[in-house]
Amino acid sequence: DSHGLEAAVEAGLVKDRASLTDWVSHVLRHGSGLIDAVALVSAWRATDEDTLDEIADLAGALKGSAELALESELQGAAFAKITLAAWPSDALARFVQRRAGKAMPHAVTVAIACAPEIPVAQAAIAYLQAFTANLVSAAVRLVPLGQTDGQLAMAALAPVVAEIAALAQIKTLDEIGTAA
Repeated sequence: DSHGLEAAVEAGLVKDRASLTDWVSHVLRHGSGLIDAVALVSAWRATDEDTLDEIADLAGALKGSAELALESELQGAAFAKITLAAWPSDALARFVQRRAGKAMPHAVTVAIACAPEIPVAQAAIAYLQAFTANLVSAAVRLVPLGQTDGQLAMAALAPVVAEIAALAQIKTLDEIGTAA
């Protein structure tokens, strides 16, 4: 799911670099970007498996549509499979085993793979940068925009990524929801 980007392009709401930057900024600040970042930080900081599973359940439930939830779960499962093959992790392997048949949200899976070796601030920025790049890449094809406009949009969104990564470190799961 592209967080409504296809519909926005079709409706003429996203038609150039400026409108794309505004759209993605909104998704980062008020939609899945912030929700995923807070879930990632919370999972990274979790001290036991029960808490991790509760965060995974909540992160799955906070997806705004069935399509978003499915996409996140598929990305999480694919990420876990590839990561376990390249960088074996007991914590990630246990999470995958416990979550068989349950939601394995991408942000939570990334957090488990990163902790504790990759600092939480860096993990949040990297996750949000990839999240942003996926949306911009989709827009480059949908609008269409040129590669230069795509890179300029990424540059314009870098401060928003940093802002949301920092905000995610002080917000709690009780403080998040979506209005995007």
